[in-house]
Amino acid sequence: MMYRNLCAMDVEEIGRANPVDGMVLLVGCDKTTPACLMGACSTDLPTIVVSGGPMLNGRHRGKVIGSGTSMWEMHDQRKRGALSQAEFHAAEGGMSRSTGTCNTMGTASTMACMAESLGISLPGNAAIPAVDSRRKALAHMSGMRIVEMVKENVRPSDILTRESFENAIKVNCAIGGSTNALIHLLAIAGRVKGGCPLTLDDFDTLGRDIPTIVNLMPAGEFLMEEFYYAGGLPVVIRALIEKGHLNADVMTVSGMSLRDNVADAENFDEKVIMSLESPLTKPPHIAVLRGNLAPNGAVIKVSSASKHLLQHSGPACVFQSIDDYKSRIDDEDLDCDENSILVLQNCGLRGYPGMAEVGNMALPAKMLKKGIEDMVRISDARMSGTAFGTCILHVSPEAALGGNINHVRDGDVITLDVNERTVSVDVSEEELEKRKSNWTPPLPPRSGYAKLFHDCIEGPELGADFDFLKGCRGSTVPKYSH
Repeated sequence: MMYRNLCAMDVEEIGRANPVDGMVLLVGCDKTTPACLMGACSTDLPTIVVSGGPMLNGRHRGKVIGSGTSMWEMHDQRKRGALSQAEFHAAEGGMSRSTGTCNTMGTASTMACMAESLGISLPGNAAIPAVDSRRKALAHMSGMRIVEMVKENVRPSDILTRESFENAIKVNCAIGGSTNALIHLLAIAGRVKGGCPLTLDDFDTLGRDIPTIVNLMPAGEFLMEEFYYAGGLPVVIRALIEKGHLNADVMTVSGMSLRDNVADAENFDEKVIMSLESPLTKPPHIAVLRGNLAPNGAVIKVSSASKHLLQHSGPACVFQSIDDYKSRIDDEDLDCDENSILVLQNCGLRGYPGMAEVGNMALPAKMLKKGIEDMVRISDARMSGTAFGTCILHVSPEAALGGNINHVRDGDVITLDVNERTVSVDVSEEELEKRKSNWTPPLPPRSGYAKLFHDCIEGPELGADFDFLKGCRGSTVPKYSH
């Protein structure tokens, strides 16, 4: 997250500094899609998104393996002693065997789906593999369409409405999308001309009735290649429209409504795209949690969590930083068991800095050797959309700001109750305040971009944008300068 906003600034200023009439955003991995959309929204120039597309399925020893997801699984096997280093490296080579973004429903694929569900890319854009000739055909059609959009004066503020963001939130649930989408959609909404009110609680409220129907890793079995062959995102959107879940009449960059875009969508493989009546997982896909550990909110990807841990109490096993975690996690004398809750501090926006994807902490080696496959994990970090497990993420306020997650100590009892949407530590407010009074805040960066980031970044519950970049500043070309 350190450089998403910097990329957005670049896109915005390029759009404003040059006499361009419209923009084609060529995007791919994770943060490039939201960054480019944020910059485009702040100019409100006619804009269309073209994603690079996912890589082909990974293959290793006759099995299909997925980007990230299979790596996390094999990493655990390696720590357990069930996989050699040589085979781990061989699998890694078979995992990424073509150009393209991650082939699981990670953040890259999720954000491509978000762009399509928002209506800011042409239908079918999200799932076409990177090396498929139809990806080039779609890019060609997008190039032709942006010329027409300029003539028609169709701008992001015409497409990215409250109704389209509601659609995207629900589609994210149906596809089993990344928790990172919450931060990115909030940031994009914050840039739309005229304002587009969106809150963290909207993701919980709007997603409560939407099951996950796309059977892709990490929650499911298949990969983006099969998703495309099954019909891709238009099939999912059509299914949601037919059940009345989406705002079907919103405008899209195709010049047609969302309903018309998917009118002919057909499901060619119901093992990959399942029905709403017989879904992969029941709702919720993502839950927003609050409590004294996360007064401003935290999130959990329920569809990829262990069901027996969704209501759980246990003693905290605390790591004060990512370096502390790495140095102690495999220590045989680490004071934890399968009931413990791993707590990782100082990995948020300011603490890490950049809120790195380390929230899906690998379990202690001694737990893996006992056959334990999941434990509750809590952090102010993010996690890769390819990851899985009972991970509570985006805890806010973060540790580096003195949030209560910073004042959890080894042995403190933490209680998670996803049904009640709560996560709390069984420590009195008086004791938490006492611990806070003895805490010395970390020194901020003294100069450079790191200082700008530290001083101006908003919390993840607001989209983690810079406070001075919210809103739209238009596309008027400034006076000549050299």
